[in-house]
Amino acid sequence: MSSLKDVCSGLLLDPLPPNRGRDPSVPHAPVRSPNLTAEEERLALRNALRYFSPSHHATLAPEFAQELRQYGHIYMYRFCPTLPMRAYPIDQYPCRTRQAASIMLMIMNNLDPAVAQFPQELVTYGGNGQVFSNWAQFRLVMHYLSEMSEEQTLVMYSGHPMGLFPSLPSSPRAIITNGMVIPNYSSRTQYEKMFALGVSMYGQMTAGSYCYIGPQGIVHGTMLTVLNAGRRYLGSGDLAGRVFVTSGLGGMSGAQAKAAVIAGCIGVIAEVDEAPLRKRHEQGWVMEVTSNIEHCIARIREAKSSKTPLSLGYHGNIVDLWERLLLEYERTGELLVDLGSDQTSLHNPFNGGYYPVQLSFRQANQVMATDPHHFKSVVQESLKRHVRAINKLSDAGMFFWDYGNAFLLEAQRAGAEVEKVGGGATEFRYPSYVQHIMGDIFSLGFGPFRWVCTSSDPKDLAETDNIATSVLQEISAHVTDHIRQQYDDNIRWIREAGKHKMVVGSQARILYSDQKGRVSIALAINRAVANGRVSAPVVISRDHHDVSGTDSPFRETSNVYDGSAFCADMAVHNFVGDAFRGATWVALHNGGGVGWGEVINGGFGLLLDGSDEAAERASLMLKWDVSNGVARRCWSGNSNAYETIQRTMEENRQLRVTMPFPVQDEGVLDRALQG
Repeated sequence: MSSLKDVCSGLLLDPLPPNRGRDPSVPHAPVRSPNLTAEEERLALRNALRYFSPSHHATLAPEFAQELRQYGHIYMYRFCPTLPMRAYPIDQYPCRTRQAASIMLMIMNNLDPAVAQFPQELVTYGGNGQVFSNWAQFRLVMHYLSEMSEEQTLVMYSGHPMGLFPSLPSSPRAIITNGMVIPNYSSRTQYEKMFALGVSMYGQMTAGSYCYIGPQGIVHGTMLTVLNAGRRYLGSGDLAGRVFVTSGLGGMSGAQAKAAVIAGCIGVIAEVDEAPLRKRHEQGWVMEVTSNIEHCIARIREAKSSKTPLSLGYHGNIVDLWERLLLEYERTGELLVDLGSDQTSLHNPFNGGYYPVQLSFRQANQVMATDPHHFKSVVQESLKRHVRAINKLSDAGMFFWDYGNAFLLEAQRAGAEVEKVGGGATEFRYPSYVQHIMGDIFSLGFGPFRWVCTSSDPKDLAETDNIATSVLQEISAHVTDHIRQQYDDNIRWIREAGKHKMVVGSQARILYSDQKGRVSIALAINRAVANGRVSAPVVISRDHHDVSGTDSPFRETSNVYDGSAFCADMAVHNFVGDAFRGATWVALHNGGGVGWGEVINGGFGLLLDGSDEAAERASLMLKWDVSNGVARRCWSGNSNAYETIQRTMEENRQLRVTMPFPVQDEGVLDRALQG
């Protein structure tokens, strides 16, 4: 077994490490189909070999060529470390600066088999959310970080470490971009080729920015979504006896089972792949598992009758489940489902993100690799069946929403009946969860703030939970009723977080907070690090899926109706603004959530080491990180954002935002356009 020192020693070439191939004990990514020409295969191989001295080319070239042809990508399995991947305590990393060590910890957490979806393919979540493109890149990055000083910045081009460049101590220690492709070439087909060539990469959101914290990262947002869906659609936040049906238990989607139980309802989640289903069951995130659809229906009825919270994993296809629920309604008149959604990885529909009902899991993987054209047509036919069942159940009284995974977008492309009569470019028959639920929360400045205790000590996490609870309680006593509901939900969440045992991987926590809450929590944690109440530095971060971090017309900005939903200025400005206001590292990505070419998003990490400088950085950067998005949402016409940014300007006289004047008389427009 290697050590952290070995992992940080760069590419071990004398001698070459043995080629152990793929580990059969962990799940693996589906075979990719980049459809390279003979010349493109040569280029992919040449690009991979440039990481190594020519003296090793004769040995490495044949195995890299085999990987390319067998798996559709050169992962360089030979260089996958034998050291168990996990978030080791920060002081164990051999390095010159704790800022670099914090990045190393976060990278290794993203590749922890308990966290990562396909760890040997360096995929954290979403089916293709890469941390790096190959293992040579991982080793070089760890080496650079171990040698970095506080006057250097690591520059990352889509997984490739371009190198360490001189910078200022106040500069970020890493600048990351993923998938920054010229817009006219940002197509799925081009992506598959570019990834196979090793020149670009899909970093999802927090995979390629090293900020993923396991499915807990989305549990809270999912819980809030389900809770607020109940309030909006069912008229009550009490979800006892209510049934929520959805799909996916992989990376991000793995949060759904736990979130349903915390919200107090019955969550039924279909998953075709037994590996993630078993993983979530072993982790305690799924309470029961069945592959018998009749047993599934019986358990829904029992739990609904007894009003007992339940997370039930159905090992089977979600289309079969929807159609069986429809059959039950047609036979008995009993609608067993109240709320519905979907979290299959439809940002990647034809490469393992969606499994069609007509094929078994094994058959689908085979056809996907051998006949991608036929596979695409089968997926689209499955989507049409999927939507037909949902439409009929919705007509009967079920409430359905799109979870921002491109479900409705891909269903529309497949020819399914999801059109909204008279709807805009981002509107469908069903709303996205941002349009109806989370969008107004974002416009109040609330979003998924998170932190990681670099000591890896659960006691530190418990202490930071207590700190956050106290901070939120103090603030909530002085806010309006409208905002207090959000604070109350989050205080309840943080109080119960430890009880629900949500930590997978690093000792991390997430909660939704506004600007004042984020800044106050960060400063309080920084003081606790300074006085020893928390034993080691803490990394603060957020999901890219936030107030300001993401421009995504079919998700995060789907409730922006001034025509700018397809513009990406907000996310780009956020990345740049975070960089010069104090972030330890920043990332900007093409794709994430809805898919390649559909989204621009960014994120950050910031190390709280107890210093006055860290407090100053956190205060300045977090204020910008929230206000940027609130200002943009205000300008687009959102009334919540208008009130929020107005209040923020009153509290900070240095902040001056251009405020919109709404058109009060539509007749003015009518007369002008008729003239």
